[in-house]
Amino acid sequence: MQLPAVQVAAFLKNPGNCRVVLLYGDDAGMIRDRAEGLVRFVAGSLDDPFLVAEVSRDDIASLPDEAASMSLTGGRRVVRVRDVTDAATAHVLAILKSKAPALVVLEGPSMAARSRMRTALEAAPDGAAIGCYPEEGRTLETTIRTTLNAAGVRVDPDALSWLTAQLGADRASTRSELEKLALYVGPGGRVDLDAALACVGDLAGLSLDDALFAATTGDVGMADRALELAMAEGAAPVQVLRVGLAHIQKLHRARLAMEEQGLTAADATKTVRPPIFFRRSGAFTRSLMLWPLPALNAALAGLAEAERGCKRTGWPDDALCRNTVLAMARRAAVAARGGR
Repeated sequence: MQLPAVQVAAFLKNPGNCRVVLLYGDDAGMIRDRAEGLVRFVAGSLDDPFLVAEVSRDDIASLPDEAASMSLTGGRRVVRVRDVTDAATAHVLAILKSKAPALVVLEGPSMAARSRMRTALEAAPDGAAIGCYPEEGRTLETTIRTTLNAAGVRVDPDALSWLTAQLGADRASTRSELEKLALYVGPGGRVDLDAALACVGDLAGLSLDDALFAATTGDVGMADRALELAMAEGAAPVQVLRVGLAHIQKLHRARLAMEEQGLTAADATKTVRPPIFFRRSGAFTRSLMLWPLPALNAALAGLAEAERGCKRTGWPDDALCRNTVLAMARRAAVAARGGR
């Protein structure tokens, strides 16, 4: 089915008899958040071994069998696939033609606009494809206010306006910053502009921004120094990679605007939402000139793979994170010198 935007929230709270849901779009954090919400609704938790199964992209041929399996303890099972691609379309069609009882949740952040899978699920009565894109404007304001209110915290209008300009690129990072802010002011507290600046605009965040802007403009030395400072101030490797992913996603959207609408890099920078902080706009515009779409796609894949690597036991998280960011910086440095 093709869900109108106004019905998405209700569907995510209760997918009913839908059997396959594809979550796609630019906001990887929103995709993950919505996928986890669907899993919790159906199975009650994210890690029930009898009701929740994960299928890797490399083992996608087993997807129909997993969807057809019954739980030994009763209840409806959920089968989750991360980073799904169009290569899984045949297996998804097989599930739709069968009587498989499980809910299959597919996460496809890199799914193309003309994906065969998206088309198939939008046409299927028991399938759904839901876009997940960064929030902005009033929608983002509502998310910020609702999240803080749920934590028992009020927010002043000027603080809300500032937060709306700073957050929204990725649902996971937005939620993390708001949770940190709610903890900072405490239950029953009030977020004013000073609190927002002190908490969300912390030194680690500023150092991390420095590292990522240096990386995408090709300043390898600055990227290395700023990244070391950010991590010394408390930025975790997974946080670095997620913020890096949001940064590259913004560049990707702006680069698409350049190529599809014929905009200059400076004009494309102005289309980004939330807006780029004015002191960073020059660096963002320079980055756009150095990063064609294929390079941005490769960077997105590299960051996503590094995040997965950080979650595997035995992987050196700090080194993996640093190598990923500095590889981006070296690639941009070569481009700045006129290389490819």
